[in-house]
Amino acid sequence: MTTNGLGRRVLLGVAAAAPVIGRARAEAPVRIGVLTDETGPYQDSGGPGSVLAAQMAVADFGGSVLGRPVQVLHADHQNKPDVAGTIARRWYEYDGVDAIVDLPVTAIAFAVQQAARERGRTVMITAAATADLTTRSCFPTSTHWADDTHALAAGTARAVIEGGGTSWFFITVDHTFGRALQEEATHTITAAGGRVLGAVRHPIGETDYGSLLLQAQNSGAKVVGFASVGTDLVNAVKQAHEFGLARKTGQTLATFLTYITEIHALGLPTAQGLTFPASFYWNQNDESRAWARRFFAERRAMPTKNQALVYTSTLHFLKGMKEAGTADPVAVNRAMKALPVAYFGRPGSIRQDGRVLFDLTLFRVRKPGESDVAWDYYESIRSIPAAEAFLPMNASCGA
Repeated sequence: MTTNGLGRRVLLGVAAAAPVIGRARAEAPVRIGVLTDETGPYQDSGGPGSVLAAQMAVADFGGSVLGRPVQVLHADHQNKPDVAGTIARRWYEYDGVDAIVDLPVTAIAFAVQQAARERGRTVMITAAATADLTTRSCFPTSTHWADDTHALAAGTARAVIEGGGTSWFFITVDHTFGRALQEEATHTITAAGGRVLGAVRHPIGETDYGSLLLQAQNSGAKVVGFASVGTDLVNAVKQAHEFGLARKTGQTLATFLTYITEIHALGLPTAQGLTFPASFYWNQNDESRAWARRFFAERRAMPTKNQALVYTSTLHFLKGMKEAGTADPVAVNRAMKALPVAYFGRPGSIRQDGRVLFDLTLFRVRKPGESDVAWDYYESIRSIPAAEAFLPMNASCGA
């Protein structure tokens, strides 16, 4: 049992209060559910920080909409799609949850997206990155906010190829997200005249990358691409540094979906030089810095881009409900798509297929002597326009 930031008790992700069934919707609170990884490998990039981000958005909006108080619930999906699906259905059917947000791990996002589709309710995916969430699975009340696999893979691969990294070897986490990243990056690499010399996969939670790194070293590839995230990425890059992969062979290490909490865990001596795209960095402008410092005061860590997107999407959902003048999910999402997205000084919009569009930035991790401010780890390389980053709209998706 846990307690959300508004003092409501939550048991297995379900509010302990009586269900909304039998009460008029107009009299019930608006409820936003943060379904996240609270105890596993993605707890730092999401987890309690995502809950805090949603609570901050509600507070900044004023705490109510359409005369109804707004409450934040949260639950740990344990990285199990069946658990996530069960919580989502319970939230939607019995606990009056109007929108679910966060959702790290592709299989989790698909499970909750299906629950939202069946019930015509709102889901806002800020963590799971596969582009399939709009290109193959879209409906009027689903929006995809995360930097997706196409944007991440193409951004990193293009930058590394431009620097001479024309041959690659992949170390890939063996689930949908990792395979999608590798596939997208491979397409970009081969289209640019490069080659993929090999790949190996590992399960979530791998602890020993020795044999995989040896295969990468022996491949003769100029670039070793790590298609993973969270503690998997941290452990793989840390062991590559200890193994002396770059020092022994001169190979470049490339990452894709990379969070600032992972760079912090690695430290600049290990992470320096890593290049990757991202839509948010806490030190990108005055607006992001002001919000990040408020967040840091509570979490003692700077926000990740997922947590920034939880805040942005929650705030935008409430704006959409206010604009629509109703809690009807289709009307709210129609209003969300009509309204401009305010993303910490970075303008955005939502396409009819639910893809949220914004420019990304290609970042490089600073060398230890280049950072004189705590958590100031990134230097900007170039902007990646939304039209370059994201796939064309799924024409089969209606308004």
